[in-house]
Amino acid sequence: MGCSSCSTGKDGQPKGCKNNGTCGTDGCNKLTVFDWLSNMALPNGEKPFDFVEVRFKNSRKEFFKNTENLSLSIGDIVATQATSGHDIGMVTLTGELVRVQMKRKKEDFKVENFPKVYRKASQKDIDIWQKCRDREDEIKKRAREIAIILKLQMKISDVEFQGDGSKATFYYTAEDRVDFRQLIKDMAKAFGIRIEMRQIGYRQEAQRLGGIGSCGRELCCSTWLTDFRSVSTSAARYQQLSLNPQKLAGQCGKLKCCLNYELDVYLDALKDFPSQDTKLFTEKGLAFCQKTDIFKEMLWFSYRDEPANWHVLSKDRVNEILEKNKNKEKVVSLEAYAVENIIEEKVVFENVVGQDSLTRFDKPKSKSSGSRNRNKNKNRSKGNTSTNSSNNTNGNSNSNNRRNNNRKGKPNNA
Repeated sequence: MGCSSCSTGKDGQPKGCKNNGTCGTDGCNKLTVFDWLSNMALPNGEKPFDFVEVRFKNSRKEFFKNTENLSLSIGDIVATQATSGHDIGMVTLTGELVRVQMKRKKEDFKVENFPKVYRKASQKDIDIWQKCRDREDEIKKRAREIAIILKLQMKISDVEFQGDGSKATFYYTAEDRVDFRQLIKDMAKAFGIRIEMRQIGYRQEAQRLGGIGSCGRELCCSTWLTDFRSVSTSAARYQQLSLNPQKLAGQCGKLKCCLNYELDVYLDALKDFPSQDTKLFTEKGLAFCQKTDIFKEMLWFSYRDEPANWHVLSKDRVNEILEKNKNKEKVVSLEAYAVENIIEEKVVFENVVGQDSLTRFDKPKSKSSGSRNRNKNKNRSKGNTSTNSSNNTNGNSNSNNRRNNNRKGKPNNA
């Protein structure tokens, strides 16, 4: 299917990674569920749950009844019942965990006319399905052009073909209600297929399209997050984050869902923590809270007349001062309750895996070493010139001796 680690059967059908619902490269499956019951046998006399979970394009999942008692496993490609015709999808979950998921999503499996699984997809079904998938980008581009010509205030974000190619679902986002009746007529005339328009929110759009977040990982909504809880700016205030919309907003344009992940921990820590608006009455003057550190349980206070001079107090000391202020007692000063000798832990780089030093480019070369190298080069050049001159003088003397010997009639043995 989507990666090289997926095995292929004898008939050419992709069989999946067989890794309990997790792709070998995490590229085939979205919103996968680990089948922790795969190695456990059913009790005697217990029939297996005859429903399966099937995933279609991107993150769309639906439940189907296995009326034909097919031996299905995670990764199998199946043909399922649709409104008209059939659809092609991949099995993502089987067994008792399907019952748990249906109960979680409030799906009633006792309904008589529940959608069914027809068969395992043949090679012909897969070929037709792949041809339809290849047309989606071209049709999406053409549909956007038609919407722009009709001046509709909408954005067509995704197109999904049905497995048999008889129908296409267009997913769009819009701020207000859109009258797309003429759009459907024009697209049905241009493409020759049945058209279904489905409006989704901005979070659902990011879930379908996917992407990489600011953390460097795939978006949570497209990999494992299934429910979208409301996120407010108070979550950022509780965590003492700067209210910068560019940093707090995700790819969907809304506040990031991960702002809610650690919110409960902060709320538990803030139960017995003084508020940010705490004021302390001292004989030296009124003091205001400037900064708080929830996990270190420290607060920074400064006098009204000396706002630049901050004093560090522990949470217990602040609560002690507040108790005295309730009894209309003033403390002497903040200095008497301040925490002294706070040692901050410095992170030191340790070369544990043979990496280069992080500070190797910080220290420039000293001038003395450069001048030394220059002097060495100069001395070397002087030495070379002296040796060359001595060689020249020796050569000249040898030539003169040869000439004198030739004049005297002596043979030249040089």
